[in-house]
Amino acid sequence: MLNRQQQDQRPNIVFIMSDDHASHAMSCYGSRVNATPNLDRIANEGIRFDNCFCTNSICSPSRAAILSGTYNHINGVKSLRDRFDGRQVTFPKLLQADGYQTAMVGKWHLGHGGEADPTGFDFWSVVPGQGEYHDPEFIEMGEKKRFSGYATDLITDFSIDWLDKRDPERPFLLMCHHKAPHRPFQPDAKHMHMYEDVDIPEPETFYDDYEGRSEAVREAKMRIDRDMDDLVDLKAYPPEGLTPLEQKKWRYQRYMKDYLRCVASIDDNVGRLLDYLEDQGVADNTIVVYTSDQGFFLGDHGWYDKRFMYEESLRMPFIVRFPRAIRPGSVTDKMALNVDFPVTFLDYAGVEIPEAMQGVSLRTIWEGGEPAEGWRTSMYYRYWMHLDDWHNVYSHYGVRTERYKLIYYYAEALGTLGSKEEKRTPEWELFDLQEDRYEMHNRYGDPAYAAVTAELKQELRRLQLAVLDEPVEEVG
Repeated sequence: MLNRQQQDQRPNIVFIMSDDHASHAMSCYGSRVNATPNLDRIANEGIRFDNCFCTNSICSPSRAAILSGTYNHINGVKSLRDRFDGRQVTFPKLLQADGYQTAMVGKWHLGHGGEADPTGFDFWSVVPGQGEYHDPEFIEMGEKKRFSGYATDLITDFSIDWLDKRDPERPFLLMCHHKAPHRPFQPDAKHMHMYEDVDIPEPETFYDDYEGRSEAVREAKMRIDRDMDDLVDLKAYPPEGLTPLEQKKWRYQRYMKDYLRCVASIDDNVGRLLDYLEDQGVADNTIVVYTSDQGFFLGDHGWYDKRFMYEESLRMPFIVRFPRAIRPGSVTDKMALNVDFPVTFLDYAGVEIPEAMQGVSLRTIWEGGEPAEGWRTSMYYRYWMHLDDWHNVYSHYGVRTERYKLIYYYAEALGTLGSKEEKRTPEWELFDLQEDRYEMHNRYGDPAYAAVTAELKQELRRLQLAVLDEPVEEVG
């Protein structure tokens, strides 16, 4: 436990997280589709991680991993149907116990009632479930309240209001979690007409035909031209007389413009929060993080949504500003994972890190140094929901190294909530990310990659053992 003088010098933490915001829809990551000037402020004044990955690309499991610092088979949230048990150790609880003021505002998505309510927070006000964009309901300290306005604005309003009321003599943790840009995409009035006269560029893999890859890829129900709900997601049907190709292009433009309009509101509100911190004179001693709970397909491979271990879904945006310690304009290609976030926050706060947490501190990376014992060069991923009701994605796990990715679609439910008890034939995919950055060519079974495949299978097993996960009996 630090003494009071040391506590006063500990950094504040503002952890801003959106839902389904792909890094390739941020200009600091070189976006071809939009500009995000306020998010760019964080990156330009801090550090940008180019290889930050989630361990399970779906909302609730990723949020549980970030709170607990553990993989989903440990924290118990493998699917959207699992509720987070707030009795377990989380980083907000540990910060709160060591003198931090703590608040959670916005999207929780880990269940409500009893042990599933947010714990470890002096104040919490969260949207139930996915939440609503317009005139949303919040659950504030257990009491339901409805507010007039737009969710992104309100979440920022409530965050700033809590900061106004804090004790200025004590450090704080604010978790400001936006509902946006989760589908169905509903922009606010301010941004409703953005991109009206603009054609959003299509991604390089927009016309992917999935040749040579797994049945899991072909069977997934997340294609823009076939599976998107026109009425719900696009609020209109394609004009009559369009060819199938023209309809696909029309849907993409409608989808992307509303998605990017929701992102624009986030960017504006991040700017409001940054301005507040600077006006209050606390910016220099405040860690500001912006991330999303996972990536998202923006027409990549003809898809929307996430879940797969493919790059656009696996990669999270992760930018951090901390003027006291991070050199402006820093960029790193070191691998970071969502389970690393809480460990890093505890490290900076001077709080003992529980042995049960499975991440590692990113502090040395943030500050431009080299870890004494090297750094990870591979990561483990597992998506548990098999043939879910929404997108029909197979359960799978895999390993990503700096060059390669090996995915095993074990394709069975194994009792996971929200899954169908219908087995599929297990399959493998192998991608050489150096030669095939868009993951279009499955090299599994290619004799030229036999040695690589064997090494990756060994590394996959090593990582599973390291995180205490149980492998499924593999074939092939």
